[in-house]
Amino acid sequence: MDYLYLFLGFVILLYSGDLLVKGGVALSSHFKISTLVVGVTVVSFGTSAPELFVSLDAALHGSPDIAIGNVVGSNIANIALVLGFTAILMPLPVRSNSIIFDWPFMMGASLLFYLFVLNQHLETYEGIIFVAILIGFMVWTIWKSRTENRGAAIEFRSAKYSMFVSFLLIVIASVGLYYGANLLVGSAKNIALNFGVSERVVGLTLVAFGTSVPELATSAVAAYKKEMDISVGNIIGSNIFNICGVLGVTSIIKNIFITQPIITFDLLIMLGVSFLLFLLILPVHNGKLHRWKGFLLLSVYVSYVYIVFAK
Repeated sequence: MDYLYLFLGFVILLYSGDLLVKGGVALSSHFKISTLVVGVTVVSFGTSAPELFVSLDAALHGSPDIAIGNVVGSNIANIALVLGFTAILMPLPVRSNSIIFDWPFMMGASLLFYLFVLNQHLETYEGIIFVAILIGFMVWTIWKSRTENRGAAIEFRSAKYSMFVSFLLIVIASVGLYYGANLLVGSAKNIALNFGVSERVVGLTLVAFGTSVPELATSAVAAYKKEMDISVGNIIGSNIFNICGVLGVTSIIKNIFITQPIITFDLLIMLGVSFLLFLLILPVHNGKLHRWKGFLLLSVYVSYVYIVFAK
């Protein structure tokens, strides 16, 4: 039954994340926010919601390796798997804002995360700092976008749903994410125990992949529809949300213990993959993720998963 519950949890998270994105994008249309900002804020928050519910549920039920591994593994998967796979489908142009502002913010949050957990704990005050940074990032990004667009003749899309329906979709999606997270964490933990696989490995691979499915689906569909800003912005924004939002909120509610292998190996891989992304999206102007770069990122992810299981 655990495999059935695991699959059911994945499905619920996928569809709930999709509903949350639809409701969030519709709301953003009402507020007239640009596509890139939608990708970095609204869409990335929606696709990161599964990570939030899964990590919070895992921490509250005494599975810190799943809580931390889910975020670290998801950030690795978002760049190496999701962006790699999307770039193979369709080469992705990268806006200068993503390189000049969004990537440095993501890297800064990642480095701060690494410094915070060197003592093997993520504590309440550190969670508060993360949440404050996230709020500042969102406010600054939205303000900057609205300021730049105020004098420009930009045609915004009309909202697909009314304000009421948009909020309703978000509420339904939130409920689905809660129950989907419960199913996913519980079944993944049981499978790990039955096969003698550590919770760290399950969190970094199986659970992380499951919670990255919304990012994968959103970025692939966005690329297919030529919404390139959402594809790249969604991933960078999602990684920022995972660290500042997911771990921030989770550690405020319950302090999280981090095992040494995550600090000395997995976190360093996450930082390395983030820096590799920077190299691949240069130059600042007319940067592009070509198909060969997508294959490179995907090969990095496959190699990482192999090493994690082989260790």
